[in-house]
Amino acid sequence: MALLRSELGHVLRTNRLRQQRTLREVSAAARVSLGYLSEVERGQKEASSELLASICDALQMPLWATLREVSDRLAAQEPGWVPDTAEALFDDQFAGVS
Repeated sequence: MALLRSELGHVLRTNRLRQQRTLREVSAAARVSLGYLSEVERGQKEASSELLASICDALQMPLWATLREVSDRLAAQEPGWVPDTAEALFDDQFAGVS
């Protein structure tokens, strides 16, 4: 079973690395200790909503987009998961068919 904290950490780390920023840079901008941010990224600590908002601000990522990415990763690990795009494709294909 996937853990929320692990998926959240993965998303935060991936986005930080995509920006080519160090833990030190992001922890300073988020005003959180480097060690704590590292633990959050590794899925060892659960960030409070305030801390998560601060980290997202430091990474210039909207909180909603971060949570959406985490949600998508969790959904993809569920049996029988169908991506959101499938519903749109279905709607387009069968629009006007009764």
